[in-house]
Amino acid sequence: MSSTVGSYQFMPGARQTVFVPDQLIAGNLKLVTEQVTVASGTLIRGTVVGRVTASGDYIASVATATDGSQVPAGIVVDTIDASSAPAQGAIYVMGEFNSNYMTYDASWTLSALTAAARPNNLFIKTSMSNAIV
Repeated sequence: MSSTVGSYQFMPGARQTVFVPDQLIAGNLKLVTEQVTVASGTLIRGTVVGRVTASGDYIASVATATDGSQVPAGIVVDTIDASSAPAQGAIYVMGEFNSNYMTYDASWTLSALTAAARPNNLFIKTSMSNAIV
């Protein structure tokens, strides 16, 4: 016996892939994404990025920068490889994110990054322990 759901058949011997979340997303707030240009480097999923004012391109956010990228403007959705040339990729511009699964420059403290990202609708949370004390 088999049944069809959409264009996929479910029957004996059919296989499914299982999605294993990486826990970057930390809440139920609606996620909003945007296509952007990354100027250079390879940015992995979860990297905090800022927008360079002069070019409009995105690079890893550094707290001590003075080119506009010091303002956290997004978090990389999937790895973007701009090591050889500027590349297009997606960033989250709104959502709740787990700090343990984010990548950010050492110039940021977690509390400073959390405060700087909040005005841009990037809400950074820490994981909570379920241990009974």
